[in-house]
Amino acid sequence: MLPPFDYFEHRRACNRKQAERATRIANLPAEYHSPVTAHDREILDASIETLVRDVHEGTRTPIDFLRTYGKVAIKAHAQTNCLTEIMIPEAERWAIGRINTKGPLAGIPISMKDTVVIGGYDASVGYSCNTGRLAATDGPIARLLKDAGAIPYVKTNVPTTLLSFESSNDVWGRCTNPHNDRYSPGGSTGGESALLAYGGSRIGIGTDVAGSVRVPAHFCGIYSLRCSTGRWPKMGMKTSMPGQEGIPSVFSPMARTLDDLVYFSRSILSMETWTYDHTVHPIQWRESQYSDAKEKKTMTVGFMRSDGVVPPTPAVARALEMCADALSASGHMVIEIHPPSPLEALKIASQLLNADGCATFLSFFRSFETNDPGAAQMSFWMLVPKSLKYVYYLWIKYIRRDLIWADLLWGFQPKSVPEQWKLVARREAYKAEFHEWWNEKHPEMDFFICPVNATPAVPHRGMKDAVSSCGYTFLFNLLDYSTAVIPVTKVDSNKDILKASSSTTKLNAVARGAYKDYDAVAMAGLPIGVQIVGKRLQEERVLAWAERLVKTLKDHGIVYQGLNLE
Repeated sequence: MLPPFDYFEHRRACNRKQAERATRIANLPAEYHSPVTAHDREILDASIETLVRDVHEGTRTPIDFLRTYGKVAIKAHAQTNCLTEIMIPEAERWAIGRINTKGPLAGIPISMKDTVVIGGYDASVGYSCNTGRLAATDGPIARLLKDAGAIPYVKTNVPTTLLSFESSNDVWGRCTNPHNDRYSPGGSTGGESALLAYGGSRIGIGTDVAGSVRVPAHFCGIYSLRCSTGRWPKMGMKTSMPGQEGIPSVFSPMARTLDDLVYFSRSILSMETWTYDHTVHPIQWRESQYSDAKEKKTMTVGFMRSDGVVPPTPAVARALEMCADALSASGHMVIEIHPPSPLEALKIASQLLNADGCATFLSFFRSFETNDPGAAQMSFWMLVPKSLKYVYYLWIKYIRRDLIWADLLWGFQPKSVPEQWKLVARREAYKAEFHEWWNEKHPEMDFFICPVNATPAVPHRGMKDAVSSCGYTFLFNLLDYSTAVIPVTKVDSNKDILKASSSTTKLNAVARGAYKDYDAVAMAGLPIGVQIVGKRLQEERVLAWAERLVKTLKDHGIVYQGLNLE
């Protein structure tokens, strides 16, 4: 149907999918609508490793795990609107008759971002035009997980375009943060983080192109690992930007606990993942690298305080200082670092990601379909005529004296093929510079820590102002570094208040947009995480360093407490 009449098709598609979801939930067996029992709590409290061992030994059955986690997932959805496709009836048939009970993930229910292709279901990406297009077969990542013995049972909510730290769309509605429903759970893997934080899943699969598994982990208080390209399969997903390879997206895992994240990563990477997807490097799990990082007596840890674009808010700065202080007090060497300009990386990455002028992600919209507020800002600036943008650029740069926003804004326009190639050359030059800086300036440094985002979770529609505040995560997509996120603490209404003397009017426009909604009183109780950054393809080491940092914090009385299921 041609615009604008396709609006009616859009509304019918949204109503159909929401009614389908509601019917599937309502028609689930009574066990999924019953209260959580003591038996359920035993399963919920057990690690993935323990549950798998029970299946291997025959002391528990996969259907018990599915019914427990399915039950809690439905409760999580009622509170946060985190689910999209409800696959539980099919999962029950899989759990009873077809599961690999000897696999490394035998019987483990696994949740997946809506973008993952699973046979018999849509992968809508939040666009109504993608509904009613059921996948004929499972994609590579789904096949890999099923072969490992896992049971996919739900898919989770995302933002339209996948280019936001919120998760809202017309097809499925808005997902909220389980810690505070006025705030976002993050994006673009926000439904997954909300489900994991609530307790409706132990392990989930997301994708990351600018922080999409790391920012949700930070916003919701869970754990995630951003893998380097080629370490995990990338085929078998839908996206809003097919063909975009300037900043490649990667599948990566998220978990409720760090033990589960390590066990899951070891289990999957120990399989021959490259036989499922031609993009995967033939690199299995390297236990020696993990052990070396765990056993090194004294670590040298870098401390990146700020990216020079958006200084961390008090809550985020406090979490980072807690980590640095605990490491130092434990005898490790902590050094403050100043890597090559993160602003340069942000300029390159933002232009590469949207080199098509946002045309691809906009092409999937039907008439009057709601755009994400952050993505709408990006497309607005892309569509402003170059002559008008130049006048505004001059005013920002020479009258407002805001060089950061001026340079970011001026670069935000569609690129020709030669311009795209020049950007790729700049990307590679920056990666080489960063590599040289680490090897020559800090050869002793094992890893470094830095903020995940300058602020805690943003309020709903907050990305309209904070859309460009993504440099802390985007940097490592450009570099393709292995990066983990761990939760450290929560916003404290007394400790984290912005001082009256801290005027935001002197900040650049990107920072002012991020700080606009920072309110330690309103945000009290929201989680705060940190990033643990290693070099490319160092997933084993990064996970080991994450474990050591968590233990170091615990040794100093700092233990993050997630949500408890009532």
